Amino acid sequence: MSDKTFERALAQFREWFDRARAHEAVGEPTAMTLATAGADGRPSARIVLLKQVDEDGFVFYTNTRSRKGRQLAENPVAALTFFWQPLLAQVLVEGPVKPVTDAEADAYFASRPRLSQIGAWASHQSEPLTTRAELDERVRRYEERYPDGEVPRPPHWSGYRLVPEMIEFWSGRNGRLHHRERFWCEDSAWHHTLLNP
Repeated sequence: MSDKTFERALAQFREWFDRARAHEAVGEPTAMTLATAGADGRPSARIVLLKQVDEDGFVFYTNTRSRKGRQLAENPVAALTFFWQPLLAQVLVEGPVKPVTDAEADAYFASRPRLSQIGAWASHQSEPLTTRAELDERVRRYEERYPDGEVPRPPHWSGYRLVPEMIEFWSGRNGRLHHRERFWCEDSAWHHTLLNP
């Protein structure tokens, strides 16, 4: 099959994503479970927010020294799951992950609220914290360091782009006879099939 199959998958994702964003009962439509595994193969998962989706992939941002950042450095492959319960809709995306460009990371960082920018400097994400006061003190120090104007992006804070090699759509149906369809890339060509529920 041609790339038109991938275009169809991406169009279907955008349609579902737009429905989720328009539905008042979906609290955070950009929330997605990110599953990663390090060199030891032990998986871990957490919720992150989708910040961009296009023909190149699905983008999220984080501290690259965090657990997920370390795992992605060791094993740059991941899976994303979106679940929009009020719509009975789920999307699974799997594929390799690569860093976004510095320009992309700078532009997104500049758009963040100031406290989130300060927090990116102050938080040693995923590391043990003795007391909350320790974090609060680091926040205070960085607020003093950058009292006005632009807060630069920390060198350890950036984004990742998951390049899809598989996209699966799940629609809830009665009797657990759910509708499932999968799009996947094999030998540089995209394919499509229905799946048993």
